[in-house]
Amino acid sequence: MTRPAKRRWPYGYEHRTHHVIPWPAFLLRAARHVAWGLVAVVVVDAIGSAGYHWLGNLPWIDAFLNASMILGGMGPVDRMDRDGAKLFAAIYALFSGLVFVALMGLVLAPWLHRMLHVIHAEEEK
Repeated sequence: MTRPAKRRWPYGYEHRTHHVIPWPAFLLRAARHVAWGLVAVVVVDAIGSAGYHWLGNLPWIDAFLNASMILGGMGPVDRMDRDGAKLFAAIYALFSGLVFVALMGLVLAPWLHRMLHVIHAEEEK
C-alpha cells in the first residue's frame, strides 16, 4: 500500500536546496504576511473595543481609542472604575504585548527567511 503524497501549504517557504524565489513572488508573499497581520490587528482591536465598551461602560469611540492605544503600546487613556473593567484592561494589555511580538514575527518572517536563504545559496556555490 502506498502512502498519499504530503500536501504542502500553498504559501509555504522553499527548502534550502531550492532556488530563491523571484522578487515579484517574494513581494506577494510579504504582502500576504502584512495582510494577515492587519487582519489580526482588526480582530484584536475589535475584541479590546468591545471589552472596554461593555465592561468599562465607555462610548464606542473611547473604547476604540483605549484598545488602540494599548495595542500600540502607548497605554490606556481612560481610568477604569469597576473591578471587572480593570481585570479586562490588565489581561488585554498583557495579551496585546504578546500580539505585538507575534505580529512582528509574522511580518518579518519572509524577509528573514529570504536573507537566510540567500546566505545559504551563496555558501553552496
